Amino acid sequence: MTLLPTCLCFSVLWLADGQPRTSRYPRPELLVEATDLKRPKQDFCILDARPRGAFQAGHVPGAVWVDHAGWSRDFNKDQDPETWSRRVGELGIDVDVPVVVYDDGSTKDVARIWWILRFWGVRDVRLLNGGWRAWQAAGGEIAQQTSPPASRSPKLSPRANRLATKEQILAWLRDNDRQIIDARTQGEFCGEAKTAKRNGAMPGAIHLEWVELLDKDQRFKKPEELAKLFQDAGIRLHCPAVTHCQSGGRSSVMAFALELMGADDVRNYYKSWAEWGNDPDTPVVRPPK
Repeated sequence: MTLLPTCLCFSVLWLADGQPRTSRYPRPELLVEATDLKRPKQDFCILDARPRGAFQAGHVPGAVWVDHAGWSRDFNKDQDPETWSRRVGELGIDVDVPVVVYDDGSTKDVARIWWILRFWGVRDVRLLNGGWRAWQAAGGEIAQQTSPPASRSPKLSPRANRLATKEQILAWLRDNDRQIIDARTQGEFCGEAKTAKRNGAMPGAIHLEWVELLDKDQRFKKPEELAKLFQDAGIRLHCPAVTHCQSGGRSSVMAFALELMGADDVRNYYKSWAEWGNDPDTPVVRPPK
């Protein structure tokens, strides 16, 4: 019988075929189901990360629109705590305010918002599993009227242990003491897709494409399915990890799934291949197909 390390904190059942099956997500509080959001047991600040036009056409009652494209762009340009405190506070968010975020179901946009909020120290941020499509399928009420949220004045500070930098990764590659998880496509990983001046992978990186984490309805796969995916890929949930993609969105989905499954030392290399692949001094390999 195969055993998981004792520091991996979730219960596992083993099937007759030797594959792991978990009874529940180790951190189920990271997800909200549409049926539960219809009858919330606590008050949430709900963020809609879809394009503004989609939000205006109909949204979850009480939701506030968040500019995903702006956040995506501006996080790389400006990580000033005061600027982000104003930006987050205008949405009615403080560090202790529970937040639920949803998008159209693509997941990578909403995961990016989740990761940025957690980076700035917002303690309770959850994703609506399946996004807007799940809300519609559950018969959730659709609102069109909006009212500005009550602005807050949070004192945000960065959580450096959630972000990886190029310099840190170069050191970790030398010391071989942290998993590098590449969430891009197989073509990007093998260097066939041209997305930068230099294409390929980081030496020793583990490849698991982010879409493998989701089912056909864009919901996160069941705990036993995620456990098997990570095990088969060689990803150890009890070991420190860095995720990356091209620009931080897909790697945010991977970071979320790792934390959902109990990992507690996960960093997102937000600048990802857009930085790494365009730096002539970073090591790049071309893995076989």
